[in-house]
Amino acid sequence: MASHKDIVSSFIEGAPPGEVSISPFLPNIKALTLHEPGLVKGLGPAFEKYNEEQFTTVKLPGGSQQVVVTSHSSLGGGRYFDVESSSSFEFDHVTRKASAVQSYVLEGPQSDLVKSTIKALGPYVKEHFPNAAYGAYPIENDSRVAVIIVANKYSPNNFWNGRWRSLYIFDPSSGTLEGSIKVDVHYYEDGNVRLLTNKPVSLSVPSGTGAGLVREVASTEKKYQEELNRSFTNLSEGAFKALRRQLPVTRQKIEWEKVASYRVGQDIGGGSSRR
Repeated sequence: MASHKDIVSSFIEGAPPGEVSISPFLPNIKALTLHEPGLVKGLGPAFEKYNEEQFTTVKLPGGSQQVVVTSHSSLGGGRYFDVESSSSFEFDHVTRKASAVQSYVLEGPQSDLVKSTIKALGPYVKEHFPNAAYGAYPIENDSRVAVIIVANKYSPNNFWNGRWRSLYIFDPSSGTLEGSIKVDVHYYEDGNVRLLTNKPVSLSVPSGTGAGLVREVASTEKKYQEELNRSFTNLSEGAFKALRRQLPVTRQKIEWEKVASYRVGQDIGGGSSRR
């Protein structure tokens, strides 16, 4: 049987986008675990997993733009780095705040490729995503490059939140680019509906350059966006439409231009009213 800690951890790790950052989230967890007051202190790993997998964004003290928190940028000990700002920082996974910013200069065989990829990513992301962050990081002993795009759009007043996550792993030796695009949208007005998609990506980058890599990413994401739009249209005109009655229970279409003169029960029902 799962422990209380495991249950609460799974609740955190599966939280929809934007809802871990809502102010009552942590107090609500504390309220649910009053019988175990020390439980919250042991939830650090769950928050860390959530933040790294969801590509949580944070604005550095004195910074002007969001940076990404991911396992690919981890330096260990709760510190992460951002190539574009040439900074490393501590990140508190529970409060989701950054501190102790220090200078960080990226070096290594893939540093030029990483920097050129980030330079090409910036204009693309700013043109196509209204609230996004991005990054590129050397991984696997500097043999490959991870490219990340994350875009968040939250509208709690309208009962919905959404997130787009792209992760690509580029192998310079083979010119292959593999990864996935994930979309997560939660709608919760008078119900609870969640859209979760996962689009695997596998393609090649013949040029092997940062600009060429971003061109392939842009083309792939455009096609996927169009694919999603078609799916939503088909869902609305197909499955959702099939759930509705084609005719009222009388099996006759209502003449809406005459609706003001209908006598309920007689004209619509087709019978005679009692007097």
